[in-house]
Order: sequence, then structure tokens, then C-alpha cells
Amino acid sequence: MTNEAELRDRLRKIEALFAGAGTDGERMAADAARARVQARLAELERRDSPIEMQFSMPDQWSRRLFVALCRRYGLKPYRYRRQRLTTVMLRVPRGFIDQVLWPEFTELNRALRVFLDEVTGRVIREEIYADASEAAEVAQTLPAGGSSTR
Repeated sequence: MTNEAELRDRLRKIEALFAGAGTDGERMAADAARARVQARLAELERRDSPIEMQFSMPDQWSRRLFVALCRRYGLKPYRYRRQRLTTVMLRVPRGFIDQVLWPEFTELNRALRVFLDEVTGRVIREEIYADASEAAEVAQTLPAGGSSTR
């Protein structure tokens, strides 16, 4: 997956999968899928009372995706003063997290990471240097006191 159109198509398909859609159409199908997920959330809220949950995201891209996905479904993500930026708090029924939100986030996050990795690698190879592989691993260690970090 190397272009944005393919990524967008993949994200729509993931959304349709978690909404329980049988077909993958364009905008109307995505809106219908979103409405089905919101109806599912409302049903779960009637059965389970919302609980406060804390999520720790590994990076800004994952956090931004998670927050956007929450907002898409009418949820209100927040964090408390002095919490790290990587922390996201949410009041939501546990069933919605387990059945819809977290599995969908995981798939979307995986697709975005693949895309970002491919784009980053391509830009580095084309604009910086053709060999964008990892640094070589060597058996020898530096002598004591010879190491420096920035």
C-alpha cells in the first residue's frame, strides 16, 4: 500500500467491517456504517453503564487516531491535568471498547503505521540516501566512558 487513495480505501473497509456492513460502498455506506456503530454504542450504554478507562498511546499518531475515532462515535476523550500527552481517558461501556472501538482502532492503527513506514522509507531513499536500512549491528562494545548520547 503505497498511495493515499489505497490507504483511504483500506480505512473505509476496516470501518465497514467493525460496523457490521455487508458491502463496501463509498460515502453513503461509510455514513451508514458509522450510524450502525453509534446505534450499537447506544444499545451497550443501555445494558452497561459507562466506566472510566485509561489508554496509553505509544506515539502522537496513534493518539491522534484514537481520539478522532472516539469523536467519530460521539465519545468525548479527555485527560486530566498533569497526565502525559500520550494518555487518553474515556467514559464508555466496556463492551463497546472490547467489541468495537479497540479492535477497530488496532486495525486502523496497523494500516496507518504500514503507510507511514512506507512513505517515510521512500522519502528517505529518494531525498536523503538510497540505503535506508537499519544501522549495522557489531559485536564489539565501546570502551567505558567512550559512549555519548544526545
